[in-house]
Amino acid sequence: MPSATYSAKADGSGPMGKKIDARLAYFPGCSLATSAKENNQSLMDSCRSLGYELKTLEDWNCCGSSSAHSINQAVAWRLPARNLALVPEGMSLLVACPSCMLRMVQAHTELKHDTEKQKAYAQLFRRPFDPGLKIIHFFELLDQATAQMNRNDGLLKGLKVAPYYGCMLAAPPQLKVPDYFHGSIERVLSRFGTESVRWPYPSRCCGTFLSAARPDVVVPLVNEVMTGAVTVNADCIVTACAMCQLNLELRCTIKAPLPVFHFSELLALALGCESRKEWFDRHLIDPRPLLQKYHLL
Repeated sequence: MPSATYSAKADGSGPMGKKIDARLAYFPGCSLATSAKENNQSLMDSCRSLGYELKTLEDWNCCGSSSAHSINQAVAWRLPARNLALVPEGMSLLVACPSCMLRMVQAHTELKHDTEKQKAYAQLFRRPFDPGLKIIHFFELLDQATAQMNRNDGLLKGLKVAPYYGCMLAAPPQLKVPDYFHGSIERVLSRFGTESVRWPYPSRCCGTFLSAARPDVVVPLVNEVMTGAVTVNADCIVTACAMCQLNLELRCTIKAPLPVFHFSELLALALGCESRKEWFDRHLIDPRPLLQKYHLL
């Protein structure tokens, strides 16, 4: 299958090296709309502070997540395709959840190279498929927005973070997502003074959706990741994925676990966004003692 054009650029540009527009359609996805509301709110506040206007897709639906593509291939492309059809003409689509990003890019790539699916798309959603639609991950936008920042005297100075990307940013080779966005957490947060530790588990699976059905499988995975961060003297773990953040907090059974932040929370904190108290109230592992230690609250 020919490759799609979705890539993170270290120079701060988005897909195909073009600058990302300041006004974007936004797909929050199920996790950010429910169990990870703090992720969604801090993401939107961060974007607002950086000069981006996000327009949430009206009447968006689940992308199919971990289940649809394993059960019904027709449903697996129609669910994300419907969201693609909701993007206003001329706008790019911003996605934060790694699983949602994978499903959206996969559906767009399949449609781009399958004329029969394009016909079905037009019939289902009453608009032609847009092969030029740009689907942008949150990390791409932040690389552009913060590329010129040098805030080593900023609020996050001295905080030692363990960057945790999880496994869902990994993509099949035909999608050509280089390096799975690795380095984005370190690169962006270092502009605000953090120190990123080197550790063995930045891409280790947390168990994802098995957390509900097979906690016996997830607990040892999560404990290994958390213990790894403790061993390298990190102050906290910073996640790229809302499911990873939830599993690390919910299923960890070791004594004295580290706080686990959504990436957008630390960014919003560094940018001075005001809603942070309600974000941290939602955490199962209270991060406020750590933030108070570093005079961040």
